[in-house]
Amino acid sequence: MKGNAVAVCVPGLQEVQQMVREQYTTATEGTHIERPENPYVYKIGIYGWRKRCLYLFVLLLLIILVVNLALTIWILKVMWFSPAGMGHLRVTKDGLRLEGESEFLFPLYAKEIHSRVDSSLLLQSTQNVTVNARNSEGEVTGRLKVGPKMVEVQSQQFQINSNDGKPLFTVDEKEVVVGTDKLRVTGPEGALFEHSVETPLVRADPFQDLRLESPTRRLSMDAPRGVHLQAHAGKIEVLSQMDILFHSSDGMLVLDAETVCLPKLVQGTWGPSGSSQSLYEICACPDGKLYLSVAGVGTTCQEHSHICL
Repeated sequence: MKGNAVAVCVPGLQEVQQMVREQYTTATEGTHIERPENPYVYKIGIYGWRKRCLYLFVLLLLIILVVNLALTIWILKVMWFSPAGMGHLRVTKDGLRLEGESEFLFPLYAKEIHSRVDSSLLLQSTQNVTVNARNSEGEVTGRLKVGPKMVEVQSQQFQINSNDGKPLFTVDEKEVVVGTDKLRVTGPEGALFEHSVETPLVRADPFQDLRLESPTRRLSMDAPRGVHLQAHAGKIEVLSQMDILFHSSDGMLVLDAETVCLPKLVQGTWGPSGSSQSLYEICACPDGKLYLSVAGVGTTCQEHSHICL
């Protein structure tokens, strides 16, 4: 059958979907499916009051961000933050530098604290100022405490040096050393020593009297090579309630003066060998007591030796 054309009909997309639905309905006989005439259409997204709450939350976060940024800028401005430091505090290659007055509420740990060249260093507190030195284990090895009524130093040794490093005053558990050439006491009552004092020279100021006194005990001056008492423009006076003893273990006692006065010596009576001249000789008893005897051609001490009894 040549020359005859065959026409083939291909169903469209809608017809195919209709056929699938009919087959599904036929295959599930006994199942009743209600098809709504006006089905709902669901849209994807946030709408209504949820959308308004989201916008409100975003706006609140934006306000908080702006306030925090403003507060941060205000704090940086008030505290004077800068690349070099904060406020009066400057960070340098040698450490920290403070300008003006600073207040520390907690302990300060530093290796060295010094002031500017043109100003002094002032440490001030309403209670006390305490400086501690600690070892590697944290124990306090030295302490300087300046209080309202007392300055306390706790250390094994306390020493004050001059500008050239010479020790001027040193204190430890055994002794106190004054390294100056002259120790001057300007108190109206002088210096009070409860124990012995060792010194090469005791001297008063010019035109002032030098007074060594022991009100209730004895006064003793000892030296291995002698004691030298000298008054260039005055007199030397020794007063005692009881005895005054001059003792030389190896040598003699010399009274070298134009006039030596012993006004209260016991005087012996005139004897037959008496002289009209008022001349006497000084006699000594075995116990060291002195008395006067009338001078004669020879000694007359034996004639008045009864005074020693």
